[in-house]
Amino acid sequence: MSGGGKGWGRGRLRAGRWLLRSLATRLIIVLLVFLTVPLLVYEQFRGADLEKQALLLRSAQQQGQLIARALEPLLAGVDSKSLMKLGERLQPYADADTSVRLLLRPGNAGGRTGEGFFYVASAPAVPTAALDLERERLMEQGLLLRLAVSCAGDQPLAIPVPRESGGIDLLTSITPIKTAMGCWAVVTSHTAAAYYNAGAGRPYWRTPEVQAASLIYVAMAALVLLLLLELWRNLRRFGELARDIVLHRSPSGSFAAQNSVPELAPVAEDFDRLVATLHNSAANLRRAAEDNAHAFKTPIAVIRQSLEPLKRLIPPEDARGRRALDMIEGSVERLDGLVSFARRMDETQADLLEPPRQRVDLSALLDRVLQGYRGLLEERAVDLAGRIEAGVVVRAGEDLLETIIENVVDNAISFSPSGSVLRVTLRRDQGEALLSVDDEGPGVDQASLDKIFERYFSQRQPALGPAAPAAGGDDGMPHYGIGLWIVRRNVEAVGGRVEAVNRPAGGLSMRIHLPA
Repeated sequence: MSGGGKGWGRGRLRAGRWLLRSLATRLIIVLLVFLTVPLLVYEQFRGADLEKQALLLRSAQQQGQLIARALEPLLAGVDSKSLMKLGERLQPYADADTSVRLLLRPGNAGGRTGEGFFYVASAPAVPTAALDLERERLMEQGLLLRLAVSCAGDQPLAIPVPRESGGIDLLTSITPIKTAMGCWAVVTSHTAAAYYNAGAGRPYWRTPEVQAASLIYVAMAALVLLLLLELWRNLRRFGELARDIVLHRSPSGSFAAQNSVPELAPVAEDFDRLVATLHNSAANLRRAAEDNAHAFKTPIAVIRQSLEPLKRLIPPEDARGRRALDMIEGSVERLDGLVSFARRMDETQADLLEPPRQRVDLSALLDRVLQGYRGLLEERAVDLAGRIEAGVVVRAGEDLLETIIENVVDNAISFSPSGSVLRVTLRRDQGEALLSVDDEGPGVDQASLDKIFERYFSQRQPALGPAAPAAGGDDGMPHYGIGLWIVRRNVEAVGGRVEAVNRPAGGLSMRIHLPA
């Protein structure tokens, strides 16, 4: 596999790990679990409930068949005189939830239709309209027609019939009994309310058990989700607090003082210690840089002043003495440059530890810095074309931004030929401040575009001579290859980015993106 393929694979692996560890991903997984588990469990319990309903219905149907068998001897001895008393004889077989009806198709009834069946008795007593409705339902199902043909065969039923008083009856069985008087049909029914309490005859989700379980489950799911959301909110607030402290927007500047979650108190205290350590380290670096520079500058100044009387004492014809003085003077200049270089390095490291985050009007700062280059630009015969949008404000430090601008502009001027134009542009671009510095110099080899931001990298030719600095340009100033490295480090320290691009017309374009 090629290097690009391996990098792509590693990127996918890192992205996968990030997704697995992300709190948002885990919250989505919890939501999916809470949505999926009820569906799976509901289907299992609904299947069990359907089996229970079937058992209850079979029990009711068998009860009706037993009632019919118990009534068979009675119906075999019924004559026309005892028909009126059948209602009383049915009372022992009925209760609050069970009703018994007797239909008779006399033996002399002609034809093979269900119209020949008539209600003879019922227990308890039922209005005639309700009996007619039951009879219509039985005829619609074709049950009475089948009994009229053969008067045989028990029929288990589950036919709902509305009652006149309200509610629903379930016709559960119809059992034929053939006697000398004709074909009897014993119809049993049960109040649906008695079976509704057990779940029969209605959707499973409407049962009290399921509704109670659903309420408990929804409450539990809501509680868990609220806990996760509260945890997420606290973590986000903790992150916002960290950003406020970095941007110096927090009144106390302390995690522990503003943390409201007891469990995060140890973490907040550790963060406060870390921030204090960074502040102290940055302050110590700046102090050490200043002290060291002062300690070195003093003897350098003494050496430089001591050279003046020596120059007057050594006659011009003493070539060897004059050469020695020139070497000492060059070495002093180089040492002075190295001391300045070391101080800048230490200050840069301090800025990386504790980058300033004040609101700075970059437009006004850029205009002021460019005014200071007017003399140098005239001396080198380089025209300045500035296009600065007003009111571009960024969060950084004024000294830090000034260092960035000076290093980029210095670099552009050092490579700009006489008679060329240096273009400096500042504008807002999609929530960012975009600073562009374009020169008309030789540009940079494409393979070296990324390297120009590395420390000690320089494309300038080294100056000759034993006392020459590490690299020198035609401006006579020493160059140590850290200017653009400082630019990149400072820009990234305040959340920005910098890039270099060769211009199609020639020259280099340095583009700095800073968060507005």
